[in-house]
Amino acid sequence: MSLQIDFSTPSARAQFAAAATMRAERPSLIGMTREEMGRALVDAGVPERQVKMRVQQLWHWLYVRGVSDFAEMRNVSKDLRATLAERFTIARPEVVEEQISNDGTRKWLFRFPPRGAGRPVEIETVYIPEEGRGTLCISSQVGCTLTCSFCHTGTQKLVRNLTAEEILAQLLTARDRLGDFPESDTPNLSNKNGGAIVPAEGRKVSNIVMMGMGEPLYNFENVKKALLIASDGDGLSLSKRRITLSTSGVAPEIARTGEEIGVMLAISLHAVRDDLRDILVPINKKYPLRDLMDACRKYPGLSNARRITFEYVMLKDVNDTIADAKELVRLLRGIPAKINLIPFNPWPGTNYQCSDWEQIERFADYINEAGYASPIRTPRGRDILAACGQLKSESERMKKTERLALEAMMIAGHGEA
Repeated sequence: MSLQIDFSTPSARAQFAAAATMRAERPSLIGMTREEMGRALVDAGVPERQVKMRVQQLWHWLYVRGVSDFAEMRNVSKDLRATLAERFTIARPEVVEEQISNDGTRKWLFRFPPRGAGRPVEIETVYIPEEGRGTLCISSQVGCTLTCSFCHTGTQKLVRNLTAEEILAQLLTARDRLGDFPESDTPNLSNKNGGAIVPAEGRKVSNIVMMGMGEPLYNFENVKKALLIASDGDGLSLSKRRITLSTSGVAPEIARTGEEIGVMLAISLHAVRDDLRDILVPINKKYPLRDLMDACRKYPGLSNARRITFEYVMLKDVNDTIADAKELVRLLRGIPAKINLIPFNPWPGTNYQCSDWEQIERFADYINEAGYASPIRTPRGRDILAACGQLKSESERMKKTERLALEAMMIAGHGEA
């Protein structure tokens, strides 16, 4: 069925205006590298001799102070602030919904504006407070292509990759909502070398994990840019040892992750035999266990101090026998590793059940006796569908007919302007 639009109606003309505005959308300074920000400032008319200083100022305001309005940048001239506001944005995404679990876990539904000929999209981000740390679970895609059979996100088709800005915006907005940026009048937020002095251990968000919606290594460049900014010592200043990227097993990109990003690595394993993993984690058909384990053994910087975390969801009568535990130990032999055992978190429509607690403990005991740390992850946020494997949004990919119609509207509206 084709999409019919009457361009003569007031509502259609309003759509024209919205489409034209969409086309002329201001780029965000958030997510730009310093080099990209410098070029953008030159294009905006900032003299080249001032660019380095201006980039340093903006970087401080965005990532140390956490401002989301150019008007708050007090050491930037009024004229330049006006120019920046006219040419760029640093606005946060819309917070559609915030849910707080009985255990203190928070889940936000964020809405991002359209990109080109598309619709606004929504993603979920989760904050997990624990003793001595606070972990933010960040999404990298809207939806997912991997269709892991036990994962709720896998039932939502991929809509698009998130940009570096949108990945960072989840961290910035979470820190806003948690009061995790310094007060506006807090002085001396830089050390003598220009770096931020707000220590990670003093923050509510002390750790981030790329374990939300999507497969991070299928959005490598945007994830890389965002995580390098998050770990920049003159800004958000999160240690790379407090950042974990979790992949379902995109083996060819694992070495690049270590070489170019240098964060901690987690593998969504969940099965120790190819035939079962083909069902639970279908990417295994492309990159089977032998290839995945080989890539893990070669991970740059791998050591006992920088172990790989293997995530293993406990599914009753599926992957939870002692025979599975024995094969897991054999599979990981020679890899400095920690094994996170994850009690399955149910979601509407699933056919899986969580393993009995006694069986999870027997499984953990065997792995511990073999010399591997195997903590059992305490389920968090189940009552708000914020636990591992439960995230999903309602965003859907725009149909081709709708996309073409919107593109036609944008062209027509731009022509009238």
